[in-house]
Amino acid sequence: MANSNALQKAIDLVTKATEEDKNKNYEEALRCYEHAVEYFLHAIKYEASSDKAKESIRAKCVQYLDRSEKLKNYLKKKDKKKPVADGHGSKPHSSKGGESSDKSSDEDDDKKDNDQKKFENQLSGAILMETPNIKWTDVAGLDGAKESLKEAVILPVKFPHLFTGKRKPWKGILLFGPPGTGKSFLAKAVATEANNSKFFSISSSDLVSKWLGESEKLVKTLFSLARENKPSIIFIDEVDALCGSRSDNESESSRRIKTEFLVQMQGVGNDMDGILVLGATNIPWALDSAIRRRFEKRIYIPLPEAPARSTMFSLHLGTTPHSLTEQDLRELGCRTEGYSGADISVVVRDALMQPVRKVQTATHFRRVRGPSRADPNVIVDDLLTPCSPGAPGAIEMNWMNVDGEKLLEPIVSMSDMLMSIQNSKPTVNEEDLKKLQQFTDDFGVEG
Repeated sequence: MANSNALQKAIDLVTKATEEDKNKNYEEALRCYEHAVEYFLHAIKYEASSDKAKESIRAKCVQYLDRSEKLKNYLKKKDKKKPVADGHGSKPHSSKGGESSDKSSDEDDDKKDNDQKKFENQLSGAILMETPNIKWTDVAGLDGAKESLKEAVILPVKFPHLFTGKRKPWKGILLFGPPGTGKSFLAKAVATEANNSKFFSISSSDLVSKWLGESEKLVKTLFSLARENKPSIIFIDEVDALCGSRSDNESESSRRIKTEFLVQMQGVGNDMDGILVLGATNIPWALDSAIRRRFEKRIYIPLPEAPARSTMFSLHLGTTPHSLTEQDLRELGCRTEGYSGADISVVVRDALMQPVRKVQTATHFRRVRGPSRADPNVIVDDLLTPCSPGAPGAIEMNWMNVDGEKLLEPIVSMSDMLMSIQNSKPTVNEEDLKKLQQFTDDFGVEG
C-alpha cells in the first residue's frame, strides 16, 4: 500500500496517538485516534488503489475506533466522579423527586448527544478534508456543465451581492450520463475550486444502515452538518441507489430514506441557503419523480466529442516519453467515436504497457545512448534496448540478462496506441444512449 498524502498523515497521527496512550494522556490520544480515522477514511475513498488496500485500511479503522470508544467511556466515567459544585462552592441541594427528574433528563440528553455523535462519526469520512487538486482545465470539454457549476458554487460565495432578492443560486444539480464520462471527476473539480466550501462526498453505503430507523437519522445528520458548515456541497454519487422510483414492493427502510431526503432538500422550515446538493447517476430514469424535481438543474454529461477525446489522450499520456504528434492525437480522437473518458483512460494505460511487453518478449537487445538512471541529465553510451534480430548491433539475450540500471525501454508510439484501441472496445451501449437522450429531451439540458 503506497503511502499517499492522507494515508501518511493518518499513520503519523496513529503513531502519536499510541505514544500518548502509552503515556496515559488519554484525551490527546483520543483526539489523535479520531483524526487518524478521518484521514484513513479519506484514503479509502480517494487514494487506495486496490480492494486489498481498502480492506487493510478498514481493518485498521475498526481497531482504532474500538480503542477510541474505550477511551471515551473511560474519560466519561472519570468526569462523572468529579463533584459538581453550586455557586457557593458546595454540592447543590434538591429534593429526592427533583434529583430523579434531573437524572432522567440528563440521561435523555446524554443518549441524544451520544446518538448524534455516533451518526456524525459515521459521516466524518464523507467530509473531504483535502482538496483533490483537480482544476476546471483538467476536465476536457463539458463547458456547459462547468458554467452551471460555477453559477451554483463559485459565484454565490465570491459575489454574494449578485444573489439577492429573487435571484438565487441553484440548490440542486443532477449530473447524468453514460458511465465514465466524468461526472465524479467534475464533482472533484468542484471540491477543488470551491475551496472555501465544506465538501461532503456521499455514497449509498455511507447512509444505509441495517438498524431500523438509523438510515433516515444519518440523512438528517448529514444535512444538519451541512447547515452547520455553510457554505457546503453535498455530493451524492449513484443517487439512484438511494432515491429510486417508489413502488409497492420496496422496503419500508428505502421509503423512509427517500421521504427524509425530500423533507431535508425542500421541507418546511429547512434552510437550504448556502447548501448545494450535487447528484450523479448513470440511470436518471430510475429516480423518483419527487427527488428528480428537487434537482432543479439536470445536466446531461454526454460521451466526449473528438476534440475532447484528443485532449484526453494528451492528459492521460502526461509526461510519459512518447513520439505522438498533435496530428496523431487528433487522429486518435477521430478513431475513438463512442468511447467514454474512462474507456480512453483504459486505452492509454494499455498503450503505456506496450513498451514493457516489448521488453518481456524481446530475444535481442542493442547498445544505445540515453539518459542515465541515476541522473537523467547525464547521457551514457552503454544502455540496452529491445530490437529485432536483424538490427545492426543486435545481441541475443532476454530481459533476465539485462541489468536494471542499463535498460532503456522503447517510448510509446502511435502503433502502440492503435494496437490498444484494437484490443479495447467502448463500454457504453446504444440502447442506454437512446434512453439518456430521451431523458435529456424530457427533463434535462445538454452539458
